[in-house]
Amino acid sequence: MSFLELHAVRKSYGPMLALAGVDLHVPAGSRTAIVGPSGSGKTTLLRIIAGFEAPDVGRVTLGGQVLANGPDSIPAHRRGIGFVPQEGALFPHLSVADNVGFGLARNDPKRSQRIHELMQMVALDPAMLTRRPHELSGGQQQRVALARALAQSPRLMLLDEPFSALDTGLRASTRKAVAQLLGAAGITTILVTHDQAEALSFADQVAVMRAGQLAQVGPPHALYLRPSDPATAQFLGETIVLPAQLAQGWATCALGVVAADDAQRRGAAQIMLRPEQLQLTQVPAEPLDLDAEASYGVVEDIDFGGALCGLTVRLLGEAQAGTAPLLVRTPAIHIPPLGATVQITVMGQAHVFVESVTV
Repeated sequence: MSFLELHAVRKSYGPMLALAGVDLHVPAGSRTAIVGPSGSGKTTLLRIIAGFEAPDVGRVTLGGQVLANGPDSIPAHRRGIGFVPQEGALFPHLSVADNVGFGLARNDPKRSQRIHELMQMVALDPAMLTRRPHELSGGQQQRVALARALAQSPRLMLLDEPFSALDTGLRASTRKAVAQLLGAAGITTILVTHDQAEALSFADQVAVMRAGQLAQVGPPHALYLRPSDPATAQFLGETIVLPAQLAQGWATCALGVVAADDAQRRGAAQIMLRPEQLQLTQVPAEPLDLDAEASYGVVEDIDFGGALCGLTVRLLGEAQAGTAPLLVRTPAIHIPPLGATVQITVMGQAHVFVESVTV
């Protein structure tokens, strides 16, 4: 059952259309990530949910309560929604204790106890309560901001690029800790981020925005492996998109005949593979039977990336002459040398895009 529902939400700023009729359903207790390029409408959508903006038309409902129906909107402070902005936005002149307890009544006898509980909830030492924000690390500041948002026991938590100011290692560990905390508390959460990998790892549901609309919404695994169109596929990660001919669940393409995830379609189509689906095996350069079902190529470039490396492979054979070099992701321990001839094996199924194309 949906806890948060948006129906036909539109928003314009003068002549600029920011949201062009957005429908979104968020289940109770789930984590949803909204991703998209700059200017796609992500932040506008989050601000409308929070109550900082009102839609021109459309309805926002939370737990059965109508928060906005067009311009008629409940103020942000009456929505019971927590909000963690980019970089935390802590009050620099206040101690950690006063930041965490900012929304709690000062005459509440349980205020101090609640602040200590919140510090424990976000895995921070209560000894930090007397410090100021500048005396904390970036990850600690984000946890304080989260504790401040949790102080009001929100029905919904909104996170606006909360990890973007952190370095890579700290970003991953903080993101994981926050996801575990919110999951344990059963708080429905929406994360807005530019980082596709962050969205895929954090969320139960990912919503991809493009030009003020939701291009696709679904579980991370489904969106990554079965995107609705090439633009969504490329936004969520590196892709290999090839023209193909479909028949009985198989696709004939520049890589030979590969299994496809659509057994009903026939004829021309576009298929997608992720670079990690290609497995390379070094073989002698001669002799090669380029008319056989096997697919071969030559390693033209190696981008060493530690655990996972990128290889550029040029396909061999007359039928592959017009195909652009392929990007392959492979573990460092299995890298063939530059200039090596390799046999290419496709693992898993190729994804068939919904619309037919001319090839």
